[in-house]
Amino acid sequence: MKALYWEGDGFVLLYKKLENGCFQWSQNSQDVKLITPREFSRLLEGLSLNQPKAVKKVYLQKAL
Repeated sequence: MKALYWEGDGFVLLYKKLENGCFQWSQNSQDVKLITPREFSRLLEGLSLNQPKAVKKVYLQKAL
């Protein structure tokens, strides 16, 4: 996988190749989408983006 990241004054080229397995990304060009930094991290770790129960969001309530 190759990715460009803009740092404000120039681009950083990121390159990653999995030794075992493959990246869990759709081969359909219709499935192009924006991903969050957390999803990008999961993708670089070789994990699937389609695991809604893998990471549970926690919402905190303010004390009165």
